[in-house]
Amino acid sequence: MKTQKCIDYHRVAKAIAYIQAHFKEQPTLDTIADHVHLSPYHFQKLFTQWAGVSPKKFLQFISVQHAKQLLSHSQTSLFDACHDTGLSGTSRLHDLFVTIEGMTPGEYKNKGENLSINYAYQETLFGSLFIASTGKGICYMGFSEQKGDCLLEVKKQFPYAHFEQKTDSIQHNALKIYHEDWHHIDKIKLHLKGTAFQLKVWETLLKIPMGNLVSYGDIAQKINHPKAARAVGTAVGSNPISFIIPCHRVIQSSGMLGGYMWGTTRKSAIIGWEAAQLSQER
Repeated sequence: MKTQKCIDYHRVAKAIAYIQAHFKEQPTLDTIADHVHLSPYHFQKLFTQWAGVSPKKFLQFISVQHAKQLLSHSQTSLFDACHDTGLSGTSRLHDLFVTIEGMTPGEYKNKGENLSINYAYQETLFGSLFIASTGKGICYMGFSEQKGDCLLEVKKQFPYAHFEQKTDSIQHNALKIYHEDWHHIDKIKLHLKGTAFQLKVWETLLKIPMGNLVSYGDIAQKINHPKAARAVGTAVGSNPISFIIPCHRVIQSSGMLGGYMWGTTRKSAIIGWEAAQLSQER
């Protein structure tokens, strides 16, 4: 005899298979719920519990992945990708990409074409730093003992961009954070690419005061996703702007430092340096 959990699993699996097979029709919640013989309310609740996202969000993920495959071919237009994905217009494709991928369909398709990126290497209190900027702002800032590693990382994001080793005014202003009072620095501009969830997490990181430490769970609470501590950890680990977006101020709830893209020794050093700065101010 099948248990209720087994029945629920098969219903969710059936719904996922249906969405994958019929996403080009952009089925409504009612249509999918009817396919698995549940009310829309109960289906929404069950699917979200099992899959971790709502049926609508899952459909959006499937749609965007299909559109990305189409747009990877140079001859595919945005209109063609929109039509083949079953969306009602290019504006819907635009909205989906911005929400899920953190960029427009056009930006995804051209992969940085016609974009100029300046980059430079600088020595800081915490080691060699790679900094890159576009006309919009800083797009990457990370520590690296091996010159070229960070540059390769940025080129993965913008493979068709024009790169030039050059320090510009945007970088110069951002680098002042290492040797000047933050209150006397012009507003630092950032050019971030990320999902809506990542951007929300990174925005929350910016609000952590210098010298303070919070847990991944604390961040999840602040963005109103209390059960998403693990997803928050992934977003924190994907932060492309070291120090300015202070992901080093996030630790495990146990008090352990946790991971850091640029090394836990460096994370510990930055935390200690900030504590010393506050102590001197007092």
